[in-house]
Amino acid sequence: MSLALPKLRLPVSLRHLLPQSSFVGCADIHVSDATEKSGECEPNSLFAAIAGMNVDGNQFVEEAIGRGATSLLVKNPLAGVSIAQCVVPNVRIAYAQLCEALAGHPSRLMKVCGVTGTNGKTSVSWLIRSMLKSTGSRVGLLGTVEYSDGINVDPSGMTTPDAKTLAQWLAAMLLNRTSYAAVELSSHALDQGRCAGTMLDAAVVTNVTHDHFDYHGDYAAYLASKTRILRQLKKGAAAVLNADDPGSTSMKTQVPASCELITYGLQMPADVSAEITQESLRGSRFTLRFDGKQAEICTPLIGRHNVSNCLAAAASAAHCGASMDDIAAGIESLASVPGRLERVDCGQMFDVFVDYAHTDDALRQCIRFVSGMTRGRVICVFGAGGDRDRSKRPLLASAASEADCVVVTSDNPRSEDPHDIIVDIFKGFDPGRADVHVEVDRAEAIGWALEQAQPNDSVVIAGKGHETVQVIGRERIPFDDREVVRGVLERQTTHNIAHPVRMRA
Repeated sequence: MSLALPKLRLPVSLRHLLPQSSFVGCADIHVSDATEKSGECEPNSLFAAIAGMNVDGNQFVEEAIGRGATSLLVKNPLAGVSIAQCVVPNVRIAYAQLCEALAGHPSRLMKVCGVTGTNGKTSVSWLIRSMLKSTGSRVGLLGTVEYSDGINVDPSGMTTPDAKTLAQWLAAMLLNRTSYAAVELSSHALDQGRCAGTMLDAAVVTNVTHDHFDYHGDYAAYLASKTRILRQLKKGAAAVLNADDPGSTSMKTQVPASCELITYGLQMPADVSAEITQESLRGSRFTLRFDGKQAEICTPLIGRHNVSNCLAAAASAAHCGASMDDIAAGIESLASVPGRLERVDCGQMFDVFVDYAHTDDALRQCIRFVSGMTRGRVICVFGAGGDRDRSKRPLLASAASEADCVVVTSDNPRSEDPHDIIVDIFKGFDPGRADVHVEVDRAEAIGWALEQAQPNDSVVIAGKGHETVQVIGRERIPFDDREVVRGVLERQTTHNIAHPVRMRA
């Protein structure tokens, strides 16, 4: 990261912080520096030996000691180790709690909104930030697109950073007198306890559909990981659940008795609701209602799902003290969210949108909305990521089939052969459908789709959204769907100027 984050510095007693732990070789351990990466160990630091999916941290204990570590955080006592050991049931959770403590418990000293869900995390987080900024306060954000401490911004490394980085960013926010933070919490981060030390004033669950089954195994395990966000609520905090989504709604019984349950929805009865009065490919107008108040709001964000995202953010922001005027101003001032149905306009006679949709539910919703607002055809370009959940590839094909013209291409193939990924995708198409165009090269696929587009058509390029690289093998090649589109459209414009259509007399 380019930002110099504050170091974790406050000495912490592990016996006091982790009362259920036991100790080997000592009665207590006082920690001033901790890491889960053996290569980052310094003199007098603690090394957390975390068992990962592919490697076990215990394998790196000797390296950690060689670099100066004087204590260990372990699940089971290690024989033949000369330094002090703190033994805990779950090293990941204990390490996250330690990182938060070393940073001075920043999440306890500011208001933090956590957002999880299969789709919508980024949009809801950006909306929360916009609403809370309308109160005149400084707001930080950690998520898929960027990390911000309220002043400084860095590109995101992953949706939810590791425990130490998360604590450091929150500490940086406090140093900047940032009052609020909106944090995306992925299912992986929740399952791994990366954010277990972060306490929340509001927890949003947008939806729970099919995703990441390669990691979680099945829907039940995936849902359970999302539900863990409720364990991080402060006393008096709000659990914000989507009344229109069965997965989110199923968590009602898990909300702690000391917390407030707030529901939102467009279809089902809910505490925060809206009536959509106007929709187009330029935005939506709706009436927002909650707590006996209402406001007429116009958002540049496109799609019914984004109105739902506005409701989720409004519930969270209101719980944190934002007024209806602040909420309305925050919604109306957010022109777009990078890569989320983001319009690319170069003066062409058809609409082009780049969207991050990489689940079948998100892609289907996206295509259905755009289709309903488009006078001509909808052309959809999509692929599927390599080394990821293979079971959702045919589901993506089924969702994309709702477009009038489908172009299958590469996403981030990673170590897989793109052709093999496409074979998996094709299992989801109707056997009778013969009009699916295949172009493995993503830039060529985008170019082909734009060449087919006629006035009043819409082109949706799905899967990568805001991403600026394509991962092929071990290489990260610069690639931005939006820039590729602009390049093609500019060449088309230049060609049309140089070769105008001649009308017959």
